[in-house]
Amino acid sequence: MLFGALVSALNGAVSKILTDDMSAMEIVFFRNIIGVGLILYALKHTPPTLSGGKWYLLITRGVFGFSAMILFFYTIATIPLGEAITLNKTSPLFVSILAYYLLKEKLNKTTLVALLIGFLGVVFIVKPMGMSISYEHFLGILGGFFAAAAYTTIKKIKDIYDARVIVLSFVGIGTLLPALFFFLAPFVDGPESLSFLFPVFSYPSSFKVWGLIAFMGVISVVSQWLLTKAYSATNLSIIGVISYTNIPFAIGFGWMLGDVFPDIMMFIGIGLIVLGGILVGNKSKK
Repeated sequence: MLFGALVSALNGAVSKILTDDMSAMEIVFFRNIIGVGLILYALKHTPPTLSGGKWYLLITRGVFGFSAMILFFYTIATIPLGEAITLNKTSPLFVSILAYYLLKEKLNKTTLVALLIGFLGVVFIVKPMGMSISYEHFLGILGGFFAAAAYTTIKKIKDIYDARVIVLSFVGIGTLLPALFFFLAPFVDGPESLSFLFPVFSYPSSFKVWGLIAFMGVISVVSQWLLTKAYSATNLSIIGVISYTNIPFAIGFGWMLGDVFPDIMMFIGIGLIVLGGILVGNKSKK
C-alpha cells in the first residue's frame, strides 16, 4: 500500500499535466485501454487459477471504479492536486461505514468518533461558506465514496477472483463507458455542470502527449494491482490508514507543478483526516 500510494500520487501528477491537452474523460479512456492490453497479456502469460463466480460483483466493481476515476480526474483538473487527492482519500472513512453494513465489520463508539474527526477534516479542507461547498469539492468527496464502494467490493470477491481479473474488470469497464460517452456526446445537450461527462473526442497529436499517456497507462496498472493486493490482504480499515501516505506525496508533486502550497486550514484538515484513519486502524487491530 505504501508503494501503491506513491505510484498513485505520481499518476495524479501525470494526469494533471495531461489536463492541459485532454479532457478528464479522454484521460480515463486512454489510461484504461492501455491497462486492458497489459492485463490481458499478463493473464495469457500466467492464466488465473481461482474459479471465479459472482460476475455481477466484477461489473459492480468496475462501475464504481470508473465513477470514482472520472470524478477524481475532473477534480484534479479543477482544484490543486493535494486537495483533489485528499478529498479522494475520504474513501477509507467511507470504507469503514460500508464494511460495517456490507461485510459486518465492527463499527463501535471509537470508530464513530474517528469518522467524525475525519469528516471534520474535510470541512477544514473545503472551507465551506455557510452551508454550501463548491461543486468541485463535492464531486471530490463523491469520488471518495465511489472509491470506497469499489474497494469494499474487492473484499467480497478477493477469494474467488485473481487480482488481475479484478483489475481487468475495472480497466475494461473504464474503457467501454468512456467510449459510450464519446459516442453520445454529439447528441447530448445537458447542463454545464455535467458537460465533463460528454466531451467531444479528439485524437492526441503530439509525441509528448502520447508519451505521457503510455507512462500513465503503465503506472496506473501497477498502482491498481498494488492497491488490489493490499485491500485483499487484511482488514480494510488498517490498509486505509496506510493509504493516507499519498497525501504528502501529492502535495509535493502538486507544488512542483505550480499549485499553491496548502494553507494552515488545509494542513489541519489533512491532520484530522489522518488522525481519524489512525484511530479507526488502531481499534481494528484490537
